[in-house]
Amino acid sequence: MIYHEQIESIIDTGLLREFKQVVPEESGRCIYEGRELLNLTSNDYLGLATNTSLKQDFMQEVMDDPKLLGFGASSSRLLTGNSDLYDDAEYLLKMNYSAEAALFFNSGYHANMGILPSISEKKDLILSDKLCHASIIDGIRLSQADHLRYRHLDYEQLMMILQKKRHLYQRVFIVSESLFSMDGDTADLARLVTIKERFNCYLYIDEAHAVGAIGENGLGVCEQQNVVSKIDLIVGTLGKAYASIGAFVILSQTLKVLLVNKARTLIYTTALPPINMAWNKFVIRQMIQFRAQRINLSKLSHHLNEELKKKVYKVHMSHIVPIMIGNNQSAVELANHLRKKGFLVFPIRPPTVPKNTARLRISLTANMHLSDLNEFVNLIPEYRTYEV
Repeated sequence: MIYHEQIESIIDTGLLREFKQVVPEESGRCIYEGRELLNLTSNDYLGLATNTSLKQDFMQEVMDDPKLLGFGASSSRLLTGNSDLYDDAEYLLKMNYSAEAALFFNSGYHANMGILPSISEKKDLILSDKLCHASIIDGIRLSQADHLRYRHLDYEQLMMILQKKRHLYQRVFIVSESLFSMDGDTADLARLVTIKERFNCYLYIDEAHAVGAIGENGLGVCEQQNVVSKIDLIVGTLGKAYASIGAFVILSQTLKVLLVNKARTLIYTTALPPINMAWNKFVIRQMIQFRAQRINLSKLSHHLNEELKKKVYKVHMSHIVPIMIGNNQSAVELANHLRKKGFLVFPIRPPTVPKNTARLRISLTANMHLSDLNEFVNLIPEYRTYEV
């Protein structure tokens, strides 16, 4: 099939994607297509990316130390791209988690693509939740280990697989997200810890959408469920609640040394610019102090989920709130309708989510207000009788 026919096929199935121009503002709003809308699509869960006073504090710190203003690292970390900013940020992270070590990557995608192929071999097995993120799937595909998926959050099936397969492999890795990015539901990490200990496995948890936003100190679901010290690898991203760029993994010193020597997405990429690492260090240092934002985010999440629950939507009580539609075109039409009413929402369609599960993925941020959400919820029944 030639390319224009492929594009026509994408259009015919209602899956065409295009870039959008969005200008974020404070108070959870943004400018889109010349209009001010409530931004229900951002992953800026704590509202830090548009926090003017926080940026001013950072810029003052930068001006006091001009070396932080570097806009290019010009090399990989293993050559000349490393700096004390990396060391400081990794030290802060390992202290926050009371862990042996932390290691930075350029993004969550780099982390998941690089770690899994580096720590597994041909005689190993990777068991992953069926709804794990694309970056995890792609990392597993690069691994030489065997791979099996268990049904989403089905730990009985996971144990059945282990009972049949564990003795056949040198090492087994259980891989899951903590807060699932498209469904907004949460893994039972305590249960996974019990399973990994019973079957002598490694437990790899991606906390991309939870770090910063969940937990007393913003350490994610692993902190909320009190299992931080029992998870072998915790991956977190700086691109969401931390309002920055980059990612980290919390791990043992042994695994850190291994990754520095084997992770291709770390070895063969240019380091992050000093200005980005300075902001990372700045936000990491203050993350524990953003408890008021986390409390407000939790209140907003609970309120919206309870209101949608009254309208017979399935809810999970997190700041990621999917409104299931099913049909691709219907999801597109609903998103368009809500944007006309003042709410920035985009449809999520396959292959990002399984076929026939197109949805609106609502992302809440701590700088929103309950009144904004009430107005949004009131529009949902209006749509349900709306001819698309």
